[in-house]
Amino acid sequence: MASALEELQNDLGEVKALLEKATRKRVHDSLTAGKSKTEIEIKNKMQRKSQRKGKLDSEKPAAVVAPITARYTVKISNYGWAQSDKFVKIYLTLTGVHQVPAENVQVHFTDSSFSLWVKNLNGKSYSMIVNNLLKPISVEGSSKKIKTDTVLILSRKKAGNTRWEYLTQVEKESKEKEKPSYDAETDPMEGLMNVLKKIYEDGDDDMK
Repeated sequence: MASALEELQNDLGEVKALLEKATRKRVHDSLTAGKSKTEIEIKNKMQRKSQRKGKLDSEKPAAVVAPITARYTVKISNYGWAQSDKFVKIYLTLTGVHQVPAENVQVHFTDSSFSLWVKNLNGKSYSMIVNNLLKPISVEGSSKKIKTDTVLILSRKKAGNTRWEYLTQVEKESKEKEKPSYDAETDPMEGLMNVLKKIYEDGDDDMK
């Protein structure tokens, strides 16, 4: 369906065509007056249309460009741990962690490990994975707690009341390698006597 503006433009075209064919002065003058009137209406409609378009454009909200925040993941290596009869407790200090949504802090447990993932904390993400725990834990009985600037991971001991000397098997093996090895069959006094004997045998007459 043609718009009002298009109808006026069609009328103007027809009036111009009739003007070219008009031979009588009265008819010519009437057509000329009609042509002028139609041209004015067309001009006014085009101006109103242009004004409406400009108003709509000005009312359009400016495009909002969301800031691009580059986040990277920080691996947590510093932590403290303690234990009770039922739990091994891992303490992680993360400033502001109590202010992020609870769903942004996730902990996943297996029988021998746990992993922590903290999303969007001060523009960063944090992760921690601890494998090969010293002893098995109960997945169902383990949980987390969020405190002021702290994440507390509660790993429930599968065998209650057993004491953990270390948090992981790797830590246990590393510490045991550092321990000096002694020959249980060697008498320390016997070794000292052998040293003194050698000094005496190799020494000069004054030393003897």
